[in-house]
Amino acid sequence: MTVACYARVSTADQQLDRQIESITDYAQNRLDASLQDVDIYRDKSTGTDTDRSGYQALMDAADAGDIDAVIVHQVSRIARSVSDLESTAERLRGSGVELHIISEGLQMTPDSQDPYQKALFQMLGVFSELEAEIKRQNVREGIAARRQSDEYRHGRAPLGFDKENGELIQQPQYHQICEVLDQVVRDELSQRQAAKQINSSRRTVRRAINERPELYGL
Repeated sequence: MTVACYARVSTADQQLDRQIESITDYAQNRLDASLQDVDIYRDKSTGTDTDRSGYQALMDAADAGDIDAVIVHQVSRIARSVSDLESTAERLRGSGVELHIISEGLQMTPDSQDPYQKALFQMLGVFSELEAEIKRQNVREGIAARRQSDEYRHGRAPLGFDKENGELIQQPQYHQICEVLDQVVRDELSQRQAAKQINSSRRTVRRAINERPELYGL
């Protein structure tokens, strides 16, 4: 069996090691695949659409019949919208390729007719898209709430923001910072590692998580 492992992070500064380790362990222990039969596809970009070089190479390999199964660590790594997730699943199914999503414990096989499995898969896509939208809404509400505080008017701009004419403006690295802080909350990174990745201090990271989580969708 030839297995494709797909891993994605949102920015070039983030590391894929943990995802790849989790996926290759799954391939060896659950699918009885040797490392020689595991191909790794990776992207360092957002998952808001499928215009990603690693993703496109993965799907081309599936279309060509070069792989038998695709493994991802979690559903949001391969798609962030219901439509993208469904089109990915249908394309893999049409090519006779299995799809395994580790964290959700889901396996989609090309010949499966299980309506419950299909419904669960669709629900995962809905929740992934909903999670992304909730985070965006929380950030909007967090900024609106900060406008009422003295700190907003007179204090320094929070991590990942600049101040322009009294308004908070997201810096170019804002989305990277959100991803890194989220990894800290999920115990995937230490505060020291996070501070190093975003060129900040542990104190600033700790304050962002504990005092200003609404600004980062946490």
